Amino acid sequence: MPTFAVTYSYSDDTAAGRDQHRPRHVEFLQSQFDGGRLVKSGPFGPDEAPGALLLITGESKADVEALMDQDPFFQNDRVEERSIRQWNIFFGANEK
Repeated sequence: MPTFAVTYSYSDDTAAGRDQHRPRHVEFLQSQFDGGRLVKSGPFGPDEAPGALLLITGESKADVEALMDQDPFFQNDRVEERSIRQWNIFFGANEK
């Protein structure tokens, strides 16, 4: 199944709201990890603009988009910008 790189960008205006929705966001991501769809995820470092990178498996970009539309951060307008791009893995392709 293809892998997709999903990036989230956050604004300072959404910080408080992200804290409010974080438990449901983490629960959503945990369920995707447990189900094998979420390969890796995490926020960018402290010297970077606020955001996160998620590696998600899916049949297509539309499939991943539909899945990520269910993220409470996205549903509650906590994501300033989201991109979804297919990522063709060469090195480490056989690893999870």
